[in-house]
Amino acid sequence: MDLQAPLSVLKGKAPFTPELAIVLGSGLGALAEAPEARAGTRVLFTDLPGFPPQTVAGHGGLLIFCEMEGRRVLLQAGRFHFYEGHPMGLVTAPMRLYGRLGVPAVLLTNAAGAINRDFAVGQLMLIRDHINLMGTNPLIGPNLGPGPRFPDMTSAYDPGLRGQLAAAAAGLRLPVQEGTYLAVTGPSYESPAEIRAFRALGADAVGMSTVPETIVARQEGMRVAGVSCLCNMAAGILPQALTHQEVLEAGAAAAGSFEALVRQFIRNLAL
Repeated sequence: MDLQAPLSVLKGKAPFTPELAIVLGSGLGALAEAPEARAGTRVLFTDLPGFPPQTVAGHGGLLIFCEMEGRRVLLQAGRFHFYEGHPMGLVTAPMRLYGRLGVPAVLLTNAAGAINRDFAVGQLMLIRDHINLMGTNPLIGPNLGPGPRFPDMTSAYDPGLRGQLAAAAAGLRLPVQEGTYLAVTGPSYESPAEIRAFRALGADAVGMSTVPETIVARQEGMRVAGVSCLCNMAAGILPQALTHQEVLEAGAAAAGSFEALVRQFIRNLAL
């Protein structure tokens, strides 16, 4: 995807260089309606050349530059998914733009299914590592840089930022989990047999996003932190069918805890 036109538009609209970009996943968009966000500079995805409108429920489709907890923040309400038929270049285009804007760090959030039986619906999981089972990699093709052709993923999710998230949760007395996120393409939910296989691989939660963004953000030189809202138990764990409505409802129920965690994290952010 040609980034020059959307980057030019975004630079023209950006009132400042953000200290942190936050991607708000399915059901976690309430932060985009906070007073600070409403008072911020709002940029629709469709304002950026080459960016189509959002098609998935629970994804707002806009960027918000705002002051939050004393820091300059960029909120991304919604994201593009590979399962929508979008090329990886578009799925990860926001990360490319943030890297070129000079954003030093990004917090990626998502709704996920819990694979670990010790986890519970409504909990938040700090992402320690990931497994990419999407069948592709966003770096396939010409090297768009500015990072290396073969970026290291040893610490894809920055240990320092994860520690700050854990400290924020502890300060709020908010119990959180920590684990490995496994990414698949979707849009169908996983079968019970697949979940058993994923558990054997060491996955704690499964979803349909985040990993491509992490890979590109790291190549762009940004520090990455990740949080999953566990919106359902994965297939076969409970005797019930999975629905997207369940994901949205669980995300809405966890919105208060999520916002409190993010605000505390921003307040004490050390980069």
